[in-house]
Amino acid sequence: MQLPLNIPQIDYFTDEELVRFCLANPDLRIERDENGILYIDMSPTHLLTSINNSELNTEIGLWNRKTKAGKVIDSSGGFFLNDKSMRAPDVAWIRRDRWDALSKAEKHSFPHMAPDFVLELASDSDNLEVVKEKMDKWISNGVRLAWLVSPEEKCTYIYQPEQSVVRKGFSETLSGEDVLVGFETVLSEVLED
Repeated sequence: MQLPLNIPQIDYFTDEELVRFCLANPDLRIERDENGILYIDMSPTHLLTSINNSELNTEIGLWNRKTKAGKVIDSSGGFFLNDKSMRAPDVAWIRRDRWDALSKAEKHSFPHMAPDFVLELASDSDNLEVVKEKMDKWISNGVRLAWLVSPEEKCTYIYQPEQSVVRKGFSETLSGEDVLVGFETVLSEVLED
């Protein structure tokens, strides 16, 4: 569950101030919405959510290791988006050419870019409608493919620009489309409930 954080005397962190704030608080998962409101995820996830998130990272990571098509980023990596938010998805992926174009300073911070792919794993404490709104924001900020994995519903919501959201059950094959080219997975074989 994320909680909004109010800091008296500061209306809005600059991007540089936000990076310093995040580095000074490495045990907190911090995001900023497009209105400048900070959200802090203070509690660790329960073991099952952590295991499932690790499995999802591994699935993308194994595919990426074979293809060498880009870079996989875990939930501690953040991105400054066009709408002025700073988001950190559970899993992200950036094409190799886009990664190579980043400066060393950008690789040691939160780059001003949208990943090509993001995955959000809904936890027991998440409000699914709020996470769905977040997925729409990922897409409107330039993400090409986004998956919202809902273990409670045993389905994945697939988001792509200018397309209706598609819902697939865990027993159906998920495809990386033209983003994660050649990637396929069946979440019922990966995730534990």
